[in-house]
Amino acid sequence: MKGIRIGSIFGIPIQLNWTFLLVLPLFAWLIGRDVGNFVTVLQSVFGVEIEIATLTGGLFPYALGTASAVGLFACVLLHELGHSAVAIQHGYDIDSITLWLLGGVAQFSEIPEDWKIELQVAVAGPVVSVALGALSYGGLAVVSTGSNVLLFLFGYFALMNVTLAAFNMLPGFPMDGGRVLRALLARSEKRSHARATQLAAEVGKGFAFLLGLFGLLGFNLWLVVLAFFIYIGASGEAQQTVMRAAFRGVTVDDVMTGTENLKTVSPADSVADLMERMFSERHTGYPVVADGRLAGMVTLQDTQPVKEVERDAMTVEDVMSKDLASVTPRTDALDALKAMQKHDVGRLPVVNVNGELVGIISRTDLMTAFDIIQSSGTPEAVKSRMSRGRPVRSQ
Repeated sequence: MKGIRIGSIFGIPIQLNWTFLLVLPLFAWLIGRDVGNFVTVLQSVFGVEIEIATLTGGLFPYALGTASAVGLFACVLLHELGHSAVAIQHGYDIDSITLWLLGGVAQFSEIPEDWKIELQVAVAGPVVSVALGALSYGGLAVVSTGSNVLLFLFGYFALMNVTLAAFNMLPGFPMDGGRVLRALLARSEKRSHARATQLAAEVGKGFAFLLGLFGLLGFNLWLVVLAFFIYIGASGEAQQTVMRAAFRGVTVDDVMTGTENLKTVSPADSVADLMERMFSERHTGYPVVADGRLAGMVTLQDTQPVKEVERDAMTVEDVMSKDLASVTPRTDALDALKAMQKHDVGRLPVVNVNGELVGIISRTDLMTAFDIIQSSGTPEAVKSRMSRGRPVRSQ
């Protein structure tokens, strides 16, 4: 999940997704509009005495709503830091923590497959939320009866943090409760991590369906949106886990199109000749090679700004992309797919330690390899059926 970096905590980049910039003022407005109702709830739950009149005059409720919304998202950030701290303690890297429409997401560079570690990581966030709720409740005990703003804020944070922990522990994968369920399912030696993920994902999708139905019947758009993202998240997590299991032990060298079957162009070729080749060979992208070394990549999109009268005069070197992401033959196949997703490209050049082009790998190559593994049940089938002499088209 992409976002605007605003800093880092313990070396973990903290980001704000664009949806957060929309939802924060919305939350502030909703809380400010219902300050009176919140006060009634807090008085009922905690038995505190808050003078409603002092909090509902003029624009003050919306200032209070803004403070409450900012504080709530700060608690969500601490919740995600709880997950991250335990993961780091076990040697896992955290790429970033992003605040967005529905809370926060900690991006793990690798998901723990040891059920004991995943269980610890999963419960760490709710434990932090419960601790924050307890601290906020403690704040209520020490604040004097006349401090209406502090009573409201402490009461609100105590209630919302406990609610956040409880909701996250529902078995709706990929929420924390769903990850706890996966960890418990993965305890059995007869059940693989991938199978445990599939089972937890099915429970998560069922939970999302019920939540969405409840939201529709209650005309609650927020619950419908939340249910949609839980369903998508459960499906995506299951698919990624199945792919991780399928591609275990498969490298780029097993899947890529080798240079003996690879069509390339030279930096000195004219754009006119390049476009003629694209038309005749039905390829939309080529590696650009000079003296055996990768010089760049050129695609049909790169040629589009060139006017027709200039195509004979301009060369591939004038339009090609030189700032390239690449992989080596020994890179894990799944890491290559992640690199494509990160850089939003459909193919990656494969270079050796000397910078020489040895092949190219595409999404099509990887999906074909995945189909072979799924049908055969073993990654070894890829190595025998997708040799560099018989590749899929990857340009």
